[in-house]
Amino acid sequence: MRKAKFVGVVGALIAAAGCATLGRATFKEPIVHFQDARITGLGLNGGSLEVKLSVYNPNSFRLDGTRLTYKLMVDSVTFGTGAIEDRFSVQEKDSTIVTLPLQFTYLGVGEAGRQLMNTGSVNYRVLGDVTVGTPLGNFTRPYDQTGRFSTLSGRGR
Repeated sequence: MRKAKFVGVVGALIAAAGCATLGRATFKEPIVHFQDARITGLGLNGGSLEVKLSVYNPNSFRLDGTRLTYKLMVDSVTFGTGAIEDRFSVQEKDSTIVTLPLQFTYLGVGEAGRQLMNTGSVNYRVLGDVTVGTPLGNFTRPYDQTGRFSTLSGRGR
């Protein structure tokens, strides 16, 4: 009786591991793109921004975001970092905009300021990871995007 029970438990564990592997194989990573940045406040030592990221879900099921970390770089200088733990959902084959608060100091924006004054745009990089819950389990995946932000259009390219 014990041997049959043991074999049943081992079989169930193997089946669960197989389903988890199959689930990981069918899960497609969300695609995160920089959408926009807007200054929301300025002070004596620095200011605050709202950074908007578009999160696209290429899967045929809803993704429930539970955490998103981010690091915004201007050229090779870290402009700001953070994380949000607010829940967000992305429907199947759809996108949603996630707004990230970002604090900065003037010391950290010297090069970006010079570029903006000279050319009206700056090179940026936004990277981090996104954690989502799915019917197949929870997944944490990195994202990394580069582009050029123009003050004339207010959007990244």
